[in-house]
Amino acid sequence: MADRLAQQSICASLSRRFPKVTIIGEEELPAEEVQADLIENGQSEEILKKSCPEEYKALKEEELVVWVDPLDGTKEYTEASRCLHLRAAAPTPHKGSDTSQTHTALWLLDNVTVLIGIAYGGRAIAGVINQPFYNYQLGAGATLGRTMWGMPGLGAFGFQLQEAPGDKRIVTTTRSHSNKVVMDCVDAMEPHEVVRVGGAGNKIIQLVEGKASAYVFASPGCKKWDTCAPEALLHAVGGKLTDMYGNPYRYDADVKHMNSAGVLATLRNHEYYISRVPQSVLQALGSD
Repeated sequence: MADRLAQQSICASLSRRFPKVTIIGEEELPAEEVQADLIENGQSEEILKKSCPEEYKALKEEELVVWVDPLDGTKEYTEASRCLHLRAAAPTPHKGSDTSQTHTALWLLDNVTVLIGIAYGGRAIAGVINQPFYNYQLGAGATLGRTMWGMPGLGAFGFQLQEAPGDKRIVTTTRSHSNKVVMDCVDAMEPHEVVRVGGAGNKIIQLVEGKASAYVFASPGCKKWDTCAPEALLHAVGGKLTDMYGNPYRYDADVKHMNSAGVLATLRNHEYYISRVPQSVLQALGSD
């Protein structure tokens, strides 16, 4: 329900203001009237003060495609909700168990993001990653959530860019959708450390905040709405996202939604990681 309501809010709000834009969301929703309280009419004056890169100033609405993932990290969100529900329902929880459940739920919520990516000419040109539960662990009174966004040629905002230690290869990969091919590819990178987290958006956050060197996922599990926004933000800080062959994905309105040839993203040294992808992995994946 949460993902459907979030998508309704995002898509309806964008459609009302930009009726000629093509919007593609993860959830297949029936055509119906959207409740008024789901419509967002506000805008950020701070963002509007920034100068649009020259190459995009003349773009028309109908030339843009917006890819929306209203709840990236659905599995983690569901697990966190279950943990918190069990904790609340327990009449007299054991102290240690209660602490453990709370800690698990808080960590899981960090994996959840909302992704809005904008594409032009098949390329990701702007992206928003919202972490709705950021600072959740600080409790009442804390500012909940944060929004990170970026546009190549303009910059990236809402976070402090950091790079992973140069003397370590830290690979982030899937927490819950692994298999032999995925792990064969991760192992081929010869990582010093493997960070398993949920959500494509969260994995890109690991890269730009210095917690990982590469995001490696040799599986056709990701879709275009998972990668459009993260790719744009990553490009804005000099990073790169491709399939496992090193080919860029396209985000035209008529492309297939599945990223069939996996995802490899880095902040630096992309060619090194591409060169480490085993031939057996490429054969297992096929081409996009």
